[in-house]
Amino acid sequence: MDRLHTKLEDLKEIIRSYESGSVAFSGGVDSTFLLKVAREVLGDRVIAVTATSGLFPMRETDETVDYCKVNGIPQIMFPAEEMKIEGFKENPVDRCYHCKRSLFTKIKSITAEQGLAVVMEGSNVDDDDDYRPGCRAILELGIQSPLKEAGLTKAEIRELSKEMGLSTWSKPSFACLASRIPYGEEITQEKLFMIERGEEILSDMGFHQYRVRIHMQGLSGQSAPAKIARIEITPEEFSHLIREDIRTIIDEEFRKIGFQYVTMDLTGYRMGSMNEMLDQ
Repeated sequence: MDRLHTKLEDLKEIIRSYESGSVAFSGGVDSTFLLKVAREVLGDRVIAVTATSGLFPMRETDETVDYCKVNGIPQIMFPAEEMKIEGFKENPVDRCYHCKRSLFTKIKSITAEQGLAVVMEGSNVDDDDDYRPGCRAILELGIQSPLKEAGLTKAEIRELSKEMGLSTWSKPSFACLASRIPYGEEITQEKLFMIERGEEILSDMGFHQYRVRIHMQGLSGQSAPAKIARIEITPEEFSHLIREDIRTIIDEEFRKIGFQYVTMDLTGYRMGSMNEMLDQ
């Protein structure tokens, strides 16, 4: 614990050196913790900036608004408009780079207009273990990643968040809905809606950590490819999903939103599973 608190003090010193800034605030575990510490260190010299996006469920955006209102934190919101980014809908392997580049360019502009010095974002050291082309955009634009600089892991951020009384300490990890679509398959509003609604169903059924991956499969005799849902949950919750009453409801509800086939991934939830294809 002493080592953990040393990291926390290091984080505060890093943030103090910025003098003022904004936090790219998504409402997740990392950005909520970062905003909490930044406000503690810099007070009114920190604001939250949140992008409204069709790539994130509305409930996530609503949670950012509630948090800022309750804690008296100024929040500026802007439309991300990812679908207008050149090449985004085609879903190339570096999609995240182009998206982050556009997103943080806008946040930098907003931050400068407010007379603040830097933009902070919530990457931690665990993010280096996965394929994340968006990190290149963050480096190119000079965005600050104080959690990573302080050497904090996701588990440590959760532990400190719990100690600080943040309700997000146990919040499931989340990523943009586009990450549920295999590279090279077109991103459409219909697919994003199906993914969002599918994950809402899993949440309402009591699952904690989950992903709904969508795959398009051309079938003989059909004019359009079939839409296949590949559900990822933690192995600890497998027994809950395969209960007859639960799996029946999930199958019925997923078919209502447009899936022809509903499957369960036997490996279970893991971060960035779509990136596994990049090594093949």
